[in-house]
Amino acid sequence: MTLDRILLLIFLSICTSCFGQEKANRPNSANIFKPTPTVIRKPNSTGIIPGMDSHLVSQYVRSIFQDSKGNLWFGTLEEGVVRYDIKTLSYFDSLDGFKTNSVHAIAEDRSGNLWFGTEDQGVYKYDGKYFKNYNKAAGLSNTSVGRKSILVDKSGNIWVGTMGGVFQYIPSADSTGGQCFSLFDLLPPIHVEGIMEDKNGNIWFASSNKGVFRYDGKSIININEKEGLGDNYAGGMAQDKSGNIWFISKTGICKFDGKTFTEFTSKDGIGGTEIWGIFIEESGIIWITARGSTTRFDPSVPITNRKAFTVFTVKDGLNCCVQSMYQDRLGNMWFGTGQGLYRFDGIRFYQVKQNGPW
Repeated sequence: MTLDRILLLIFLSICTSCFGQEKANRPNSANIFKPTPTVIRKPNSTGIIPGMDSHLVSQYVRSIFQDSKGNLWFGTLEEGVVRYDIKTLSYFDSLDGFKTNSVHAIAEDRSGNLWFGTEDQGVYKYDGKYFKNYNKAAGLSNTSVGRKSILVDKSGNIWVGTMGGVFQYIPSADSTGGQCFSLFDLLPPIHVEGIMEDKNGNIWFASSNKGVFRYDGKSIININEKEGLGDNYAGGMAQDKSGNIWFISKTGICKFDGKTFTEFTSKDGIGGTEIWGIFIEESGIIWITARGSTTRFDPSVPITNRKAFTVFTVKDGLNCCVQSMYQDRLGNMWFGTGQGLYRFDGIRFYQVKQNGPW
């Protein structure tokens, strides 16, 4: 074998080895070939910690949503709302008529309008061209919208939960310029932490100090610690495919099967003792966020089995301060944190910046 041929084989061997190593290290490699999006006007954020990467989608991602067109929306703190449509990463702020920076909730109505719940400016409706703000003049006597506290129910009704109770949207009043939000007076003026519609059409309201409330279209039932809910704090909720409702309590989560409650805490395998959020995948996997960790819970596995709970911390690639969770139509899990946007590839978390990997 000639010297030239030997050198060529060595070169090809090195290239193949390097390529294989690069591919193996890529998270979710089937999706990283999406083109780097064009960034349209990223505002100068006042909320970025000195020394933090300025190429993050945003420092704080508080809400995540995918609309009917497949666009992903990210509600942030300090940088308004962000839309990703594969080709562009668009930032909407005061120059677009979106005069708030902190977005807590996102939903879409039957007409394709996007609704954004904010920390201090009530709600905004976006029709694809313009933003319209609804505040106290529109009937929202409280303009601080809770996390996950905008619901468009199966009948098309729009519910908004605030620190001062729940409001319903009246489209006919909006078209005439009148007050188009009215207080839902069957509920007390609770601090709403979330609104959800179950498989039977009941509307659930989670509160920070009075447990949860269920509305069946006629009357309200209050469920609190007297009935078995861990405590009167219900920081969030979700329903699984079997119809069970899962609630957050201050120290864990509670499963409600319609009759009884079953509580799960750090003693069972949940990471952390200060619980922040809950999300249930289509597969039935339950994600629980807490101060310092995020737990993946498989309820199909007996809790006596250590594999039922998998606790992720910073060493697994995820910032500890998870503020939002969402599963897109492709089954990808997204996590908004206090240190940017992350995706889960089935094994580890990786950070998604403005230029990807998306």
